[in-house]
Formats: sequence, C-alpha cells, structure tokens
Amino acid sequence: MQEKELKKEQGPPVISIQGLYKSFGELDVLRGVDLEINKGENVVVLGRSGSGKSVLIKIISGLLKPDKGSVNVLGKEVDTLNEKDLRALRMKIGFSFQSSALYDSMNVRENLEFPLVRTVKGLGRKEIDQRVEETLDAVGLLDKLDQMPSDLSGGQRKRIGIARTLMLKPEIMLYDEPTAGLDPITCIEINNLINEVQTRYNASGIVITHDLSCAKVTGDRVAMLLDGKFTRQGTFEEVFNTDDAQIKAFYNYNFIE
Repeated sequence: MQEKELKKEQGPPVISIQGLYKSFGELDVLRGVDLEINKGENVVVLGRSGSGKSVLIKIISGLLKPDKGSVNVLGKEVDTLNEKDLRALRMKIGFSFQSSALYDSMNVRENLEFPLVRTVKGLGRKEIDQRVEETLDAVGLLDKLDQMPSDLSGGQRKRIGIARTLMLKPEIMLYDEPTAGLDPITCIEINNLINEVQTRYNASGIVITHDLSCAKVTGDRVAMLLDGKFTRQGTFEEVFNTDDAQIKAFYNYNFIE
C-alpha cells in the first residue's frame, strides 16, 4: 500500500502542545508530550492500547484537564477557557467517535440535522436540507438519506458519523480509531474519506489509530507515542526506518501489507 504523498503547502499551527503531563492515580499516561498540528495537515498518532492516544484528544477537546503543560487550539489555551468559550471552541472541532455515536431512534437525515438545528439558529428548512444533502453527498451516501442506522453497514454508519460531524464545517477533525472493527475493503473507503475531508474542507486532522495501513494512507506525518512521549515523528517511512526495538515490534505485530 502506497504511502500518502506529502502535502506541499501547510499553514500555521492550529494545535500546539508543549510539556503535557496526565496521570490517573499511580498511572502516568502522558509524560511530557510535545506536538504541533499545522493548518490543513493530517497527523496520525500511533501507539499501543493504553498508551494515552485517546487521553490526548480528550485533553485537546477540553474533556479532560492536563496535570501540567500547555494545550493551545486555534489560538486558545484550552484549560483556561470558561464553559461558554469552551463550547464555542468545540463548535470548530469535529469528533469522529469509534462507535459512530448515531442516534438509533433518528433516521440519517435527522441525525445530520440534529447538531445543526441545535447550534445554528435561524436556519430555514431549505438551507438545512441543502446542507444535509451536500454533506451526505460528500461521504457518498446521499441515497441513505431516509434510512435508519440499524439498516446501515458498519462502514456506512462510520461514514454517516463523520458526515454528522462535518455539518458544522469544523476546522479540526479528531478521528478515534476510524477503521476499528471494519473489513479491509471498508477500511480503504474510510481512509479515502479521511483524505477527502482534508482536501474538500481544508480541515486539519488528528487520526488516533493502531492500524498501520490507515496511518500510511492518511498521515502527512506520523507521531509514535511510547512510554508517555512521542519518540519519533515524520513520514511513515521515516518513523519506521529505525532499529528501535519497540517500534520494530509494533510494526511487525500490526502491519499488513
């Protein structure tokens, strides 16, 4: 599988993390994390289960507070924001959950309308319908407009979940294990969609995964999280062209050509 071609132009940092620490009781999860995400860049965060990948994106979105360190998102220091300003910031961040997090009692149209109607006031029916149809078309599922989530495949639910996140046109996308539990063909579709979102919306993204095929295809840059720190960053080939025993073991265990 071919490595993603590196984007030639990227903007200034939209996420800047310096000296980030987070512990839970006696368990030290993040131990001095430094990371920058540039405008229009997809960065893949790789690491074993329990390495702190999901903790990192929860801190970025303000769902968890760091013990120490600085987290700046779109020019805002996240852990200093009051509730109102934090809600405003989250409007600019799309979160694609591992479970897709669709409402089973709503059809696809209603699922996509929900965040838009709840957060953007004064929209007419025509404008709402247009936004829903445009976004569904972007993920290739316009024909599923009136279906229920229970009628969709796992990959379709994942794509609808991403579509619902895109309804608010976020500047940053956070993907939590986007290909987990999916068959190889559907994984390819999701990887392509992540790249399409980046291109179409000029969105910056963090992709949390342990799927090396996903990392290779979607990451402009890959950051390897081991022992609470980013031990290597660069292109896929740069990260895995190493004699580091831990990184070689991670590659050999996970990667499927």
